[in-house]
Order: sequence, then C-alpha cells, then structure tokens
Amino acid sequence: MRTQQPDDERIPIEDEKYDITDPFRYFRVGEENIGTQDLVNSELLSVLPGQHYSLNGKTLRLEFESNSEVQGSISISLQVDASPGCGGIVWPAGQILSSYLIRRGSELLQGRRVVELGSGTGLVGLIAAKLGAGTVWITDQAPLLDIMQQNLSLNSLQRNCIAAELDWGTSVPASLPLPDVILAADCVYFEPAFPLLVQTLDALATERTQIFFCYKKRADKRFFGMLRKKFTWQEVMDDPNRNMYNRESITLIKLSKVV
Repeated sequence: MRTQQPDDERIPIEDEKYDITDPFRYFRVGEENIGTQDLVNSELLSVLPGQHYSLNGKTLRLEFESNSEVQGSISISLQVDASPGCGGIVWPAGQILSSYLIRRGSELLQGRRVVELGSGTGLVGLIAAKLGAGTVWITDQAPLLDIMQQNLSLNSLQRNCIAAELDWGTSVPASLPLPDVILAADCVYFEPAFPLLVQTLDALATERTQIFFCYKKRADKRFFGMLRKKFTWQEVMDDPNRNMYNRESITLIKLSKVV
C-alpha cells in the first residue's frame, strides 16, 4: 500500500478568514446573493452538488447526480444553523465525500454498520443511510444533536439512522457498536482536538474497518504525525473529481489501522 503523505502547505490566510466569517459562501451563489458572484466561476463549484438554499427557513437542499441509471439522482434536505458553531454548516469536504459515496454506489455500504464522526448536520451519514447502509450512527457533541435529529426527520431516515452524542477522547458508548465503515469530513481544523480524534478512531476501528476521511488542508501536519502511530493512509485515486478539489486544498484519503 502506498502511503500518501500530506504536505504541510497551509491554505492562504484570506481563505481561512472567509471560511470563518462567511461559512455560507460555498452554497450562496448567484445574482440573488450579492457579494458571492465571484464563486460562479470557481472550479470547486463544478464538483459540488446542486444547491438550493432558503434564507428564510435556513434549509439547504442538495441534489447529487448518480452514475447509475437505476439509482438516479439523490436529494437531501438539511437544516443549517451557524449558532452551534461550524458544525451546523455544510462544508465542501462533506459534499465531496458524499458525492464519492454515491459514485461508488450502494455495494460499498449495503447492510454495513456505519459511524460518521463529527457529523454536524449529518450530511454524510444521511447519504450513507440513503445508499442502503444497515444502520448509520451520525455522531457529534451535544449542542449539535438537535440539528442532527431535525435532519433525520426531514429526510425520513429514522429507520436506519441514529443520532448519538460522541465526544472524541471519551469512552465509546456501549450503544455504539464497532462499525464496518467510518466516515469523517472536515474534522481536522481544531488542533487541541487532534489527539482526541486519533484516540476515538483507534477505539472504533479494527484492521478490517474501512475509513474514508475528507479534509481541507490547514495546519494538519501535527495531526498526521499523531495518526501515523496508529494508521496508514493513501489518497483515494478513483474519484474523477480529485484533481479539481485537490487544487482547492481538499483531499480524500482512506485509512487502514496498523495491526
């Protein structure tokens, strides 16, 4: 297995500043959203799903294209809210990971136990549930449980999807079984949480667990230094959109636990 070693290049400071001050900028595009027309020509937009945002209802509907004629497109509706913090926003890495899962098709997740870490709105886990996973647990800290529950109901996925509290670095609840698949998007941004995230990944994963991890490169060198003690990784190479989102400092990798 070839290990992909992430570089330590940081994204421009202006990009980080805008991520924090205007987190809705990635899906507010068009003439009705003054000040965001510059994103119309952004290459990143070409790899994100169709976006329909209601300012009044704070509801975002995403339309993902499928490469399967049988499956057709997949639609997901989400309540988004910045008040609990950045977790209540839909970030590009989550959309890219969701698109990749859809492109891989239902055979990747069919009947599997899936845990999403740092779910926020629950987007990636909800997509996994729509793709036929056996049971999906979307997990995050307590302040985000309400928005995850709302989005479960909004998409009528209570049958095979559960919202659960999980604080990284604490004991994994007994109600959360060891998963077949772990999903994580944009979980590498807060440096004090790096060792806690590695600890939780280690507690949940076995050498057979498939782990898909999508992130935007920021100050992540220390995180990967910790991660290599427990995991190896390689960049996902079978995504046709890879080169486009790589140029926006977004990377999708697959982790394997060291035996």
